[in-house]
Amino acid sequence: MIDSDRIVNEFVKLVSFDSETGNEKEISDYLLGLLSDLGLEVERDSIGNIYGLLTGDKDRGPILFSSHMDTVSPGRSKKAIIHDNGKITSDQKTVLGADDISGLVSIIEMLRVIKEEGLSHGDIEVLFSVQEESFCSGTAGYDFDRIKSKQAYVLDLSGPIGGCALAAPSIITFTETVYGKSAHSGFDPESGIHAIAIAAKAISEITNGHIDEDTTVNIGLIEGGSAPNIIPDKVVITGEIRSLSHDKALKQADHIEEIFNKAVEDMGARSGHEIKINFKAYETSKDSDTVKRYIRACEKSGIRAQTGKTFGGSDNNRLAEHGIEGIVISCGMNNVHTTNEYTSVQDLTMSAMVTLALATD
Repeated sequence: MIDSDRIVNEFVKLVSFDSETGNEKEISDYLLGLLSDLGLEVERDSIGNIYGLLTGDKDRGPILFSSHMDTVSPGRSKKAIIHDNGKITSDQKTVLGADDISGLVSIIEMLRVIKEEGLSHGDIEVLFSVQEESFCSGTAGYDFDRIKSKQAYVLDLSGPIGGCALAAPSIITFTETVYGKSAHSGFDPESGIHAIAIAAKAISEITNGHIDEDTTVNIGLIEGGSAPNIIPDKVVITGEIRSLSHDKALKQADHIEEIFNKAVEDMGARSGHEIKINFKAYETSKDSDTVKRYIRACEKSGIRAQTGKTFGGSDNNRLAEHGIEGIVISCGMNNVHTTNEYTSVQDLTMSAMVTLALATD
């Protein structure tokens, strides 16, 4: 029942939209009309997120499918190239946008087949989000009371079809600011307090990379100083903590703050500390009905289900925060966030098969 040619044509169409984060209006207008034509009740909130409802058998529980409309940069003037072996790439000048157009076309094909074949299903809810690539800022203010489903499938994972992530991390951005004292580096360096030197001492005491199997730390930005001949009086260090344990992430943030506090105290400087919790960790039980339903759908599609974890955030983090049990599932995206991104006709077809099996389970 899945039409591979139709899926590819829809994929090529969606790739053609310039839909970098914050610029989703054109693709959003198209999808709004498409979902309406497929018989869904649709609405778009003030942020730009699209919600759709396909009413079904009330004796069957509702189910939610979600993908995002935006792509990372460089994502303007994208073009999908279909190779003879079925591989689909960009022209290597932009990302392809399979993240997350592959998810969108899987959901769209599922809805088309259900309409054409008159297949039985419960209420199907669809959430197409904006600004997902910026720490899911599009759904940060979404009214999740609108969603009735207690089972959700977010099509937004790399890897072989059949893969799914049951857990995802807390992601915390931290900013440490060291305030020193400026002075001329040639005439009177001793009267200054070298903010960069203090920051360097603190950074040398922080482990970057894996802290343990659940937790990573990375210092990614250092900004400070005003001129080569001036003792720098300020430096700002920005980094990130990821952990599958929210408590571990918070403890690591506290540990980093303590290191900077000690460094500035020793040198007569002062510091400022800020953290932003972008996502909160969650884990969906392997024994949950949501996971069991996914395993059945894969088996029905002749695909082996593989459960795992991810160190990336997604709209499923937002769903989990609002009590909606979900998993993130593979949908045919590889080498994402690079100009070497690719998918394939086979992966897009299999992803749509699994999505249809989920919707009609």
